[in-house]
Amino acid sequence: MLERCNMNVHPIRTEADYDTALDEVEELWGSKVGTPDGDRLDVLLVLIGDYESKHHPIDPPDPVDAIQFRMEQMNLTRKDLEPLIGPRGRVAEVLNRRRPLSLAMIRSLHQKLHIPLESLIANSALAANKRMQRTRQSVTHFAKRKMRATLPCR
Repeated sequence: MLERCNMNVHPIRTEADYDTALDEVEELWGSKVGTPDGDRLDVLLVLIGDYESKHHPIDPPDPVDAIQFRMEQMNLTRKDLEPLIGPRGRVAEVLNRRRPLSLAMIRSLHQKLHIPLESLIANSALAANKRMQRTRQSVTHFAKRKMRATLPCR
C-alpha cells in the first residue's frame, strides 16, 4: 500500500505564488531524492517550469546568433560556412543580417552543425512574412494606380 503525505501544494497562478515557490525551492535545494523534502522540491520544480513556460517564455535565439554561437563552440571560421551557405559574399550577407536564410541553408546548418531548427527558422519565417506583406502592399498599390489610370477623366 502506498503511503501518501500531504504536501499542501497548489498551482502557481500569480507572480506572488511564483516568488513564494522560488523561495521555497531555494530552501529545499539539495534535498535527497525520495524524501518528503525531495518530493516537494520535485513537484515545485514542475509547477515553476509550467508557470514559466506560460508567463515567461524564452524565444529561440536569432538565427545569426545561433550560427555565431555554434561557430565559436566549434572554432569555425566564415570560410567553414561556405559549403553550407554559399560563396564568401553570401556568408557575409547572412552573418551581417542583410540576407535571410534560405530553406537549403537552414537544412545544411541543421544537418551539419546540429543547430536546432527552431533557432534557424525563428526570424527567417518573420523575414519571409515581412517580404510577403511588402509584396501584397506593392500589388495593392500597383492595382490602385492601374485603376486610377483607367478611370475616365472628369
